[in-house]
Amino acid sequence: MVKVFTDHGVVVRAHTGSIRIARSVRSRPRIAPEATLSAASNPVVPRVESTLRDFFAGRAGLVDEIGGGYREAVSTLERFVLRGGKRVRPSFAWTGWLGAGGDPDAPEADAVMRVCSALELVQACALVHDDIIDASTTRRGHPTVHVAFAEEHRAAGWSGDPGRFGEAVAILLGDLALAWADDMVRESGIDPAAAARIAPVWSGMRTEVLGGQFLDICNEASADESVEAAMRVNRFKTAAYTIERPLHLGAALAGADETIVGAYRRFGTDVGIAFQLRDDLLGVFGDPEVTGKPSGDDLRAGKRTVLFALALERADRDDPAAAEFLRSRIGSDLSESDVDEVREIIVRVGAVSEVEQRITELAASALTALEDSGVTDRGREALAAMATTATERTA
Repeated sequence: MVKVFTDHGVVVRAHTGSIRIARSVRSRPRIAPEATLSAASNPVVPRVESTLRDFFAGRAGLVDEIGGGYREAVSTLERFVLRGGKRVRPSFAWTGWLGAGGDPDAPEADAVMRVCSALELVQACALVHDDIIDASTTRRGHPTVHVAFAEEHRAAGWSGDPGRFGEAVAILLGDLALAWADDMVRESGIDPAAAARIAPVWSGMRTEVLGGQFLDICNEASADESVEAAMRVNRFKTAAYTIERPLHLGAALAGADETIVGAYRRFGTDVGIAFQLRDDLLGVFGDPEVTGKPSGDDLRAGKRTVLFALALERADRDDPAAAEFLRSRIGSDLSESDVDEVREIIVRVGAVSEVEQRITELAASALTALEDSGVTDRGREALAAMATTATERTA
């Protein structure tokens, strides 16, 4: 049975436990698809993955010297890093470098690619730790790292609590990924001047993403329902290190001027927030077969997203009983019927249509930021297409 809800041009269809959104194309900027974030069509992806494999291979000797099962643990991290993914952050960093005048055929291009690829190790750290914080059980269709190691502990019949063991190992592997990201940048081979330029960008990015994660945890614990608090999390947990800082990194690698850096940071903030707003929708309405995560996980985890904050704000005004139901269910072990009812309320009060409108406006603002910025035509066209892919994705 298929349920259909409509709200201001947004059609939402429920299919066997998940709801898929057919978005209105009204006023959405349409960009030629020459450059995308699709793993199948993005030429950066194979280069990033080859660079990461080379890095892990270069660490094999050091890991093997430690022994005692460390090799198997690190191999799990390597598989996690190389298991799919759109390589969004390296793609934006590389495109930022090209748009600021970088030459893909220049001798330094391989070193630049190593710096860009290191962003995937920062991402691995964030995902592994985030899955522990959110008690997520799957990632990209596979058991999360902490769950996998808990199962190994259980299967081996070891002493102690399997869950605590799994979390402890996953924390260490996430830490290792972050440490190795720094190593990969330091050993990339970029010249000293470029290294000095990117140092504050790299430092700022790491501080921001950890700060954003802290804000997210505090919002959940304090039950902060404000849209402002949720937007602050989006700004620092996602936008800064997903798009804004990778573009800034690319610009710094190319030695770009402040005009390009400013345009990149505005573009990156707008697209990064829109990217997270799309993620908010997918966390509630996404198809698990596409996203690789159970639909409704954000609700069960108590995520105080912009989508949920807007739903509460509107329900408080127009439907107090619905608002009470939302508050009673967020962060609880929701049944599938509960999840469906929460979804129906979120759509009915107009929160989905408002989030869609915000995504549209942010995407348009981002494109405006690139006008007269000094970014090369090639870079501007690629970034415009990437912005469309990032904000219209289904996974």
